[in-house]
Amino acid sequence: MDRRELARALSSAEMITAPARQREPWLVLGVTGSPGVGKSCLVDRIVSNWLNRGERVAILAIDPSSPVTGGALLGDRMRMASVDAGDNVFFRSIATRNLPGGLPARLNSMVDLLVHEGWSRIIIETVGSGQSEIRIVAVADRLLLVEGPARGDVIQAEKAGVLELADLIVVNKSDLEGSDRVADEIRMSLNLSENEPAPVILCSAETGDGIESLISTLDSLPSARGPAIARARERLLAAHQESLLLHPGFADVLKSLSQGDMSIEDALNILQGV
Repeated sequence: MDRRELARALSSAEMITAPARQREPWLVLGVTGSPGVGKSCLVDRIVSNWLNRGERVAILAIDPSSPVTGGALLGDRMRMASVDAGDNVFFRSIATRNLPGGLPARLNSMVDLLVHEGWSRIIIETVGSGQSEIRIVAVADRLLLVEGPARGDVIQAEKAGVLELADLIVVNKSDLEGSDRVADEIRMSLNLSENEPAPVILCSAETGDGIESLISTLDSLPSARGPAIARARERLLAAHQESLLLHPGFADVLKSLSQGDMSIEDALNILQGV
């Protein structure tokens, strides 16, 4: 399908009928991290590198929902020069619709459709809203955590559990003071875990320093390192959430629940077909 048809299909849940993709070889990179650490600029660097070697790259930027229109705020597109690089790149901003988990329903299906249509690399950039970020492991084959020189970003990641699930951790803005110290603190924290620690790389999306190392490390990563049970749990919860939100009677059940005409147990029974 052409780009306009693809955009319409991604906007319409009932039109997404592509078969589920295989998880290996990996195709989908999840990029997460706190606001302000430079995720979008780093994604732009990665996309440019992949385009130069002939990849077809699709970017799904999960943006906060506008309180007025409910649509995506489109902030990421303003920070990515590579989105205008031609036919081999496709960019789509997707509103969270304020859903739990910070990810829209049917995101997995959207990714399956992009893979089916021949996009060889897909990047999902999350909002960066804290503990909800862990849900990205339900969709991504590899998870890149972006940190900055501020120690508070790392603490947030530790609380959210993202640090344990990340396949690669990048301390961006390496040209700023404190980045080396943050990288050392992350490595020390990872060494306390029983699992094999993820690589920690310093780079700067602003200057380009360390970008080649980042790309080569992404290419050589082994199978997803996060605990299999944690990834399976998030995928199961995401699928359950999706089935509830897309139930044809969801709006009616929600209205009855808000008016006190129905209990939580009755609402769940209806939505789950009990």
